[in-house]
Amino acid sequence: MGYVAVKGGTEAIEASIERLRYNRLKGERHIEIETILATMKGLVDQVMSEASLYAPMLAALAIKQSEGNMEEAVFTLRAHRSTLPRLYYSEAIQTEDMRISRRISSSFKDIPGGQILGATTDYTHRLLDFDLLIENQQEEKQWLQHYKEKTDQLREQPSSQIFPKVVEYLRKNGLVQTYVDDNREPFDVTKKSLQFPANRSARLQTLTRGQTGAVTSLGYASMRGYGQVHPNVGELRVGMMPIHISSPHECEEEHYYIGAIEVTEVESFVPVKGASEESEEALDFEIGYGMCYGQNETKAIAMSILDQCLQHPSPDFPTHDEEFVLLHIDSVESTGFISHLKLPHYVTFQSKLDRARKGQKGE
Repeated sequence: MGYVAVKGGTEAIEASIERLRYNRLKGERHIEIETILATMKGLVDQVMSEASLYAPMLAALAIKQSEGNMEEAVFTLRAHRSTLPRLYYSEAIQTEDMRISRRISSSFKDIPGGQILGATTDYTHRLLDFDLLIENQQEEKQWLQHYKEKTDQLREQPSSQIFPKVVEYLRKNGLVQTYVDDNREPFDVTKKSLQFPANRSARLQTLTRGQTGAVTSLGYASMRGYGQVHPNVGELRVGMMPIHISSPHECEEEHYYIGAIEVTEVESFVPVKGASEESEEALDFEIGYGMCYGQNETKAIAMSILDQCLQHPSPDFPTHDEEFVLLHIDSVESTGFISHLKLPHYVTFQSKLDRARKGQKGE
C-alpha cells in the first residue's frame, strides 16, 4: 500500500526512498556486515528469533538495511524467509545433546555437572564503560592472545560439555508427571493460519517468534498478578544444538548432520496443588518451557511463564487467554496494524467528520 491517492504519488514515494538512503549515507560512514556479526550478537540473535530464520549473516544485513530498527529488520527478514523453498524437515532435536556454554539453575544450588556461568551481563555493573570510546586495536589483540592461552590450558583438562537435565531429578522423585510421546506432527504456524483453540506446538512456535519486549512484558504481567504463574527457573541452558535431516529419497533411516544452531532453553518449575489423599496442601510441579534462537535468556524465561499460563486457560486473567497473548506478541502483526494508520484514511475520516457536523446541527 502507498499514498496513491496523493497527486504525484509515485514521484513523492521515490523521493522519500531517496531521502531515506541519503539519511543513511550522509554521515559518510558505513558499517560492515562482519562488524555487526562480531559486535552486535544480542541484536542479531533477537532478529533471528523473531523472524523465525536462523541465518546470522542475513539478520545482520537486515539490521544494516533497517538502520538498527528492530521492527523493520524482523519484518524484512521474515518477508525474505517466506520466499525460501523448504527442502527438508529436520529431525526432532534432543536438548540433552546440547553442547553447553552456559547452564544455571535457581532452584538447586548443586546440580550434576555444576553451575556454568558462561558469558552473561548478569554479574556486571550496569555502568557506562567510557573506555570503549578509546579502544586500542593493539591492546585488544594482546588481551585476546592472553585469554586464548588461558582457555587453551583449561581445554587440556578432561571435561564434558554435555550434561543431564535438572528436571530428571524431580521426575525420579515422582514430583513431575512423565508423558508418553504420541508422535503427532507439530502444527506449523508458518504454513497454516493460527486457529483457536491452539495446541501446544502452535503456542510454543508463536511464543518463540514473538516480539521479545511483548513476551517479556506479558510474562512480567503474569508474575505481578495478571496471571497465576510465578515459577522457579529449574534450568537455563545456552549452547549449540546439532541439527540432522533424513533424506526423503532413501529408504534407509539414515540421518545426516547439517550443522548446529545456538539456542537458549529454559525449563521452569511451577508449583501446583497436588491430588494427595494425605494432605490437601500437597504440591506437585508442572513445567513451563521456553526456547529461542541465540542467547536471549529473558525472553526464554518469559516464554516459559506464558507457556504454563496458556496450559491453564482462565477468563479472569489476560495472560491465560491464548488469543490475547498469541495475537498481540507477533511483531509483524502488531507493528503492521499500527503502522497502517499512517496510510490514507480520507474517506472514512470524512464520513466521521460529516456525522460530527450533523450532530452539532442537531440533524
